[in-house]
Amino acid sequence: MAASCVTAGELLPKMSKLILMSRPNVSSLIRRICSSSKLRGSKQQQKEKCESQQLVGVVGLEIHAQINSNTKLFSGSSVGFSAPPNSLVSFFDASLPGTLPVLNRRCVEAAVMTGLALSCTINKKSLFDRKHYFYADLPAGYQITQQRRPIAVDGSLTYSLLGGKKGNQVVRRTVSIKQIQLEQDSGKSLHDDVNGQSLIDLNRAGVGLMELVMEPDMSCGDEAAAAVRELQLILQALGTCQGNMSEGQLRVDANVSVHQPGEPLGVRAEVKNINSIRFLARAIDFEIQRQMGVVQRGGTVQNETRAYDSNSGETVPMRDKEGLQDYRFMPEPNLPPLMVYEDRTSLPAGLDERQAVVLQQVRRSLPELPGVKRDRLVQTYGILPEHSFTLVNEDGLVGYFEAVLRETRKEPRKVIGWVANELLGHLKLQDMRVSQSPVSPSALAELLELQETGHISSSVAKQVFQEMWKSSGKTARQIILEKDLGLVSDAAQLHSICQKVVDSHPEEVHAIRVGNQKVLNKLMGLVQKETKGRADPILVRAILAEKTSKKRT
Repeated sequence: MAASCVTAGELLPKMSKLILMSRPNVSSLIRRICSSSKLRGSKQQQKEKCESQQLVGVVGLEIHAQINSNTKLFSGSSVGFSAPPNSLVSFFDASLPGTLPVLNRRCVEAAVMTGLALSCTINKKSLFDRKHYFYADLPAGYQITQQRRPIAVDGSLTYSLLGGKKGNQVVRRTVSIKQIQLEQDSGKSLHDDVNGQSLIDLNRAGVGLMELVMEPDMSCGDEAAAAVRELQLILQALGTCQGNMSEGQLRVDANVSVHQPGEPLGVRAEVKNINSIRFLARAIDFEIQRQMGVVQRGGTVQNETRAYDSNSGETVPMRDKEGLQDYRFMPEPNLPPLMVYEDRTSLPAGLDERQAVVLQQVRRSLPELPGVKRDRLVQTYGILPEHSFTLVNEDGLVGYFEAVLRETRKEPRKVIGWVANELLGHLKLQDMRVSQSPVSPSALAELLELQETGHISSSVAKQVFQEMWKSSGKTARQIILEKDLGLVSDAAQLHSICQKVVDSHPEEVHAIRVGNQKVLNKLMGLVQKETKGRADPILVRAILAEKTSKKRT
């Protein structure tokens, strides 16, 4: 086994080097053509043309989601990130002669579950095909995929994004899903420019993927980013894909074009292998503006593949698509049709149900999906839709929020402020996950309960939270006792402080006496400053109201 892997690793780099040497430098050719094109017409004509063209962007996505499985799609090799090169390679992964694929049931079940969650029609019979292309990280010379009849078709994804005049309203959109297909991943090429060679790691070769093809129903980077984020949440909720984009578990290709509404779609460019939701939005918006500029200058958008350069914030040409090779799709001869059954009664005689994928069982195992969870949070706790958006989008935040509510009498709308602002703000500042928070749900609940019962003021509560975050282990009660942060409720002491504030601010007192009651808040603030936020606000207001209502003697 080890020897065969080493042999493949030694042979493939040489193949890759030959390919790289023979590949034409199409990118430089495209740049030369673009730079040599001349704009026709006067500046005024160009300006009028720009104003007359109401161009809009059109975006469709192709997403490769790595299936959360212990083994690969067609072999028993383990799946693991950052394992030593070529350490997770079977005879089949290395395409040694005589090896045959064995379909992983877990991968099929994951694709079916994903299809059901996205309202797809599940094909009871789907087929596998070979897609031929020659590259060193694909040792067989073809990829096993589903071209003619994929496992799921005709679905939809409803996603949410913030919009409206103030940018804080949740707007819902829907994008159609053309199909979901199973396919195997390729290996990884590592190009060493210093030594002029390429190395091949086949650990990833044969890992199970779901390719989700979205229709061009989006118009900008924000919509595409929101759709991918929603899909990421759904996959994570299902457990069918971990969705870690930094590890390549979710990779996005964006097809971008521009056109005038009512006219046929324009020529599209494909931006490949975007591995960040933030970069996805930026890449699409840049590409839309780039294409608009080309059209408005009288040029022609090239049908090409581009890459996103995160350093410059621009997309750059990779290769021209006009001369694409014929992939020579053909039926996979070593795999029978993939059958999925509606229920147990539809199973063929003699087929063990543990080896089959049954739709009825998969439907029963579907968890609460993000959209349903948001609606439940709004209806159950009376929070704003945008707050449910914040809770669901952050992994583990819903569970934290509900755990706090179980241990405090504070209203959900007040608790959400603490969770979404104080807790999440500290987590973002230190790039931490919810599960890493040094303040547990029960600890925060205790703090909120002390505030709710009048033991501390709201300003002191925030001060105590800061100390809890830094002390890692001290309770709110301990910090309040150590720092003497409890409310000052001694009436005589508060009367003395309030009288001092009233005597030193005669203009404000006069304003209150002539009817401007808002100024009373300023005096309250001054009292709180004197007591370092420890004064009982209800008692302070009552004392100040009494003192400012008296006439001058």
